[in-house]
Amino acid sequence: MPKHLKIATAQFENRSGDKHFNLSAIEALSARAAQSGADVVAFHECSVTGYGFARRLSKTQLWDLAEAIPSGESTATLIGIARRHGITVLAGLFERGEDGAVYKAHVCVDENGLMAKYRKIHPFINPHVMPGSQYLVFELKGWKCAILICYDNNVIENVRASALLGAEIIFMPHVTMCTPSTRPGAGFVDPALWHHREIDPTSLRAEFDGLKGRAWLMKWLPARAYDNGIYAVFSNPIGMDDDQLKNGCSMVIDPFGDVVAECRSLGNEIAVATCAYEKVAASGGHRYRAARKPELYRHILGAEHRSEQKVVWMPGVDDDQ
Repeated sequence: MPKHLKIATAQFENRSGDKHFNLSAIEALSARAAQSGADVVAFHECSVTGYGFARRLSKTQLWDLAEAIPSGESTATLIGIARRHGITVLAGLFERGEDGAVYKAHVCVDENGLMAKYRKIHPFINPHVMPGSQYLVFELKGWKCAILICYDNNVIENVRASALLGAEIIFMPHVTMCTPSTRPGAGFVDPALWHHREIDPTSLRAEFDGLKGRAWLMKWLPARAYDNGIYAVFSNPIGMDDDQLKNGCSMVIDPFGDVVAECRSLGNEIAVATCAYEKVAASGGHRYRAARKPELYRHILGAEHRSEQKVVWMPGVDDDQ
């Protein structure tokens, strides 16, 4: 049985394309997490590069933004951060693949180097970003971990597949919420509320916590943890990501679907949770997986299927991407 693992999930306001600024923020929050006793600190999708602005980049511009992994400068910087503060770091960036394609990647590094790299299976920010093609399960201090990026977690089969492959902790880096959707109550949050947050935090918090933000997240994210009997480590930026406001709410959810740590300030923050293996073993999701009868639905789940991904909130991106 692995020892208890202390995980910090972080939120910060990133700058579009400013890797130096974003890596400085990652270092500051990693130092804070280490001082809090955390073994691991997790950051949001594209935390190194910024996210929303990439929808307007040409193929050449996107390639210039991307880096090779692990030989790129940003990965080396993340390893240096991990080494200086004695903490494992997870962060995201665009990757230059050896095949000449650009991928949305998330890496896990420690003081010794790259531990794991995952490519987003369902990217849509830019038509020149190619999808990853495999799940990833890796060991972290005795725990089996996986990474699923943003939209990957909305497709429930991805979470179940990762759990069936042995994942006990799934890191879920996002850039999400506060965007239009077909669901009731969705929509953008006025950036003016962010800029006046010190004067009127109440109005901003009402938007962040309502159906545009946290209330929507609570409809499905705890279910991913509960149904699969895993710890879900959700990380999300706060503040302006390009021209869109994001509400943070980075949190850790335990295998019973309970939020055990959450960032609640209107600014850069970490929240630390202790993961206990006893909870995984005792959870309903753990029992449910053991009770499955795949012989009844193997042919249904594996049937021919044309994958569609409709994106209604990202201007300049075709729905068929």
